[in-house]
This record gives sequence, structure tokens and C-alpha cells, in this order.
Amino acid sequence: MLKLRFYGDPVLRKIAKEVLPGDLTEELLKEMSEIMYTQDGVGLAAPQVGISKRFFMYDIGEKLNIVVNPQIIEKSREIESGQEGCLSIPEIYEEVPRSVKIKVKYTDQNGNEYVRDLEGYEARVFQHEFDHLNGKLFIDYLSLIKRRTLKPQLDEIKEKGEEILKKKVPQETKSV
Repeated sequence: MLKLRFYGDPVLRKIAKEVLPGDLTEELLKEMSEIMYTQDGVGLAAPQVGISKRFFMYDIGEKLNIVVNPQIIEKSREIESGQEGCLSIPEIYEEVPRSVKIKVKYTDQNGNEYVRDLEGYEARVFQHEFDHLNGKLFIDYLSLIKRRTLKPQLDEIKEKGEEILKKKVPQETKSV
């Protein structure tokens, strides 16, 4: 049974390995999507459930997208800041700069290849989840001063991640 991993878990800082044919089962994807939806997230990367493989899923309200072995081919120079949160870092929401438009290439769980131009919120979510595959968290984009300010909360998440998630009050801001 999969379980959500929290800030401080070493798997969140590893560079994930390529997904090979047969790595993804329907059961695995179903279990991951249940975790994502139950926790009111819009995205979930494999490292967030302890699997160091290059895939993630997201749903911005249209349909569940399974993204396997993704690449970001191009990023716009235009950057926009927007609020982000993360299921692995509960109750922290901060402004993060991201490229407004990106061009991506990936396959789905069935090996179908996609090349897509994403923009706005979908581009933000994709970049956030893609970062997880490279061991990067949204708080890494924050200033040193801001990270120092968040240190007591981050230390608490390291110690009590699961407890914090259980008592989490639903917010309007969804975690990516």
C-alpha cells in the first residue's frame, strides 16, 4: 500500500529513474490517483509516494493525465508568479515563479507519445510535478530569508507529516 511521503524524506530529493515497459500497473495508477483525489491535490509525482520513477499524474479539472518519462522541450521567457502548495509539504502555500508557456514531450501509461504546448495553470502544475522527478521542491524557489522563516513549519512537517495531513482543514487553494 502506497503512502504519501513528506518533506524530509530522502526519496523526495532523488533524481527519479526512467520508467520502463511494465513498470506501471493499473493498480499502482489507481492507488496513486486515489491518494491525489482524497487529499484534494491536483497533481502527484511518483517520488511523493516513495517510487523513484519518472512519472506523475495531474487533473486540473478536465481529466486525469498520466505523464511518463516527461521532457520539457521549451520554456517561455515570460515568467509569472503564482501560489503553490504541495501534498508533501502540507499547509504551506507560497508564490513561485514559473514559465507561463512550455512545450513538453511524454508518453502515457500505454506508450502513446504526446508533444503538447501548455500554458497558464496547466503549465505551472506540469512544471511543479516535473520538478519532483528531479528532486526539487517548490520551496527551493523561495528566498533564503523566506525558507528560514518557514523552517519551524518545515521541521514540524519532517516530524509529524502524516498527523498534519490528517487534521488539515480543507482550503480553497489546492496543492499541486
